[in-house]
Amino acid sequence: MRDFSQTLQDKIEIITQNWIEAVRADEQIETAKQLTYTSVRDSLPIVLQAIVTMLSQSEESDIGTLVEQSLEHGTVRAKQGYDAEEIAREYRLLRRVIFEAIEPELLKGSAAEVNRAYRLINAALDEVIAKCFKTYTQERLQELQDLQKQLQLTNQELTRLFRASQENLSHLAHELKTPLNSIIGYSELFLRQTNNSRLKDSAPNLAHIDKVITNGRRLLRLINDTLEISRYDAGRIKLQLSTTNVRSAIGTVVEIIEPLAKAKNLEIAVECDPVLDRVMTDYLRLQQIITNLVSNAIRYTQAGTISIKSELLSEKHWSICITDTGIGIASEDCDRIFMPYFRADNSLGAYIPESTGLGLAIVARLVNLLQGKIELVSEVGVGSSFTVIFPLELDGVEIQE
Repeated sequence: MRDFSQTLQDKIEIITQNWIEAVRADEQIETAKQLTYTSVRDSLPIVLQAIVTMLSQSEESDIGTLVEQSLEHGTVRAKQGYDAEEIAREYRLLRRVIFEAIEPELLKGSAAEVNRAYRLINAALDEVIAKCFKTYTQERLQELQDLQKQLQLTNQELTRLFRASQENLSHLAHELKTPLNSIIGYSELFLRQTNNSRLKDSAPNLAHIDKVITNGRRLLRLINDTLEISRYDAGRIKLQLSTTNVRSAIGTVVEIIEPLAKAKNLEIAVECDPVLDRVMTDYLRLQQIITNLVSNAIRYTQAGTISIKSELLSEKHWSICITDTGIGIASEDCDRIFMPYFRADNSLGAYIPESTGLGLAIVARLVNLLQGKIELVSEVGVGSSFTVIFPLELDGVEIQE
């Protein structure tokens, strides 16, 4: 009987390359576009090698390797941020690429030989998918449990801080209502399906978990932003001044946030005055200001460029300016844009669900804490420019060695 194991062995490299190209070209597997070649490839060559062993008539089945690698693959994909449908599409593409690669040899075999090859390869891939989804589900459930614990802890602190003040509670309740309803609804749906039936396809359940986690993260971000403002208003934020390289601080932010810009085909341009290599400031708070302003620019920009420019203004001041080509802000809203929970009513831009309405309020408070000031120039339909001006020396603040 013809043995197709050597054919598959010879094709492992080309199958891997073709599969990665197919995954990256698939518009519905968005997560893969943000990963390196190695990260997408993961343990695929080892899985293919195990299938080679299973196809060989002279070797024992290598199902153990398949199980081990597929279990690990599910955990990796969960940590990389894949959703269930993306994983399912990856394996559908893998099945197609494998058979396309060995099709010329299959056509030379008998019906029995071809049937055996199809049966073994399909059985192996089915086993890989099943084990992969198992660990993917476990990892996502663990993430959900960790998120729940985090929410409980932050909610306790939020309750304590707001016990003394009722300001903005109505706004906060409105903002919390939507993600909370989503979390509760999908959680109940998942629990009912889990308790009342044996599901043949786990993808819908995993999609429900994904939505719970997404809304949970949004809720946690809203709570954390609210806590940040509460800490400032209570005078509990203390600066940690140190000598800071502004270019390095901007570079770190851009490295973290660039995937968000690439996802919208936006360009980030950075221009930094080289003399700003030893500025006395709070490094983490400066990064927080830059991150919030750049994230805000990306969120409200659909095309064009986000520019970040820092320069020395005088012997006493320096500045950093973030400019976008986004939807812009109406002149009557510019004075209120830094208020908590305020969102400009702009007909050019729809409501942005990822926004908490607190980012610019946090920026304004941190800039004030660093004894600076923030200026806004914006035009509807053209874009916005946020300029933050800082002193080179801060008065009455202890410097950290």
